[in-house]
Amino acid sequence: MVRLSDLHEVEAEHMRQRASAMRPVAPANWITPKPLAESKIAIISTAGLHRRTDDPFKIGAIDYRLLPGDIDFADVVVSHVSTNFDRSAFQQDPNVWFPLDRLREMAADGEIGSVSNWHYSFMGAQPNHEALAATGEEVGRLLAADEVDVALMVPV
Repeated sequence: MVRLSDLHEVEAEHMRQRASAMRPVAPANWITPKPLAESKIAIISTAGLHRRTDDPFKIGAIDYRLLPGDIDFADVVVSHVSTNFDRSAFQQDPNVWFPLDRLREMAADGEIGSVSNWHYSFMGAQPNHEALAATGEEVGRLLAADEVDVALMVPV
């Protein structure tokens, strides 16, 4: 992760202004989930990940890409457009950004109930949260239809 102090002052100021323009998200009601050992887990990433055959993300994209639970990481590419983060960790171990193998191991060990058949990837660096409302609700309905109990949010 790049620190503001590592950026050129113009870029750092740009990032400060964007952050200050973001409105807080109101907290939701607290729920008591079932135990992880009985829960189906899905991943939601903001790394701009998608299958090689999918259209790449564009700047400001508010759509998402589906990643199947049995995907081979050789078929996953990154089209996130930010130059402010280092992609080398993903190239060395995709689980850094999308911990699917770790979830598979946890399911095999009985630590979690199961891994979802579908996972979701968005383009990060989205300052306009309202623009994502409809898409977020759609993904929420899809997660509910798949009986997902926990969505692991992996921001990049």
